[in-house]
Amino acid sequence: MQVAEVMSRAVASIDPNSMVGDAAVAMRDSDVGALVVMEDNAPIGIVTDRDIVVRGVATGKTPLAVREVMSQGVASCRESDDLADAAQIMSDHKVRRLPVMNEEGRLVGVVGIADVLRSQEAEPAATEAMKEITEPTPHQPRR
Repeated sequence: MQVAEVMSRAVASIDPNSMVGDAAVAMRDSDVGALVVMEDNAPIGIVTDRDIVVRGVATGKTPLAVREVMSQGVASCRESDDLADAAQIMSDHKVRRLPVMNEEGRLVGVVGIADVLRSQEAEPAATEAMKEITEPTPHQPRR
């Protein structure tokens, strides 16, 4: 099964220089908990509602740009990738969601661990990925 068959095409993105408050509004309006951070048409990070709270609100510093609270070094996959391969990427990078790029390198969606888990075909890979992703590691922020 390919990533394109289970990914969400309703992907929301934001510029890294946008303010955190704008990210929160975009999440609310799009009914999502994460935004892909795009710069020069390439994903450079992900910002989650948890990032906003833990790295933003909890610090007491305002205003903050998305760049200051996002998770950097984003891993991604292609819509033509096998779903088990996407699960392995999630496991390797300990992330719960991946931006999905088309063959031209444009952002076309997001695939999350829940999408993988809902797929019966990728069940063994999904189970292993979930174990790896949810196992905490010292000094590594969750994404």
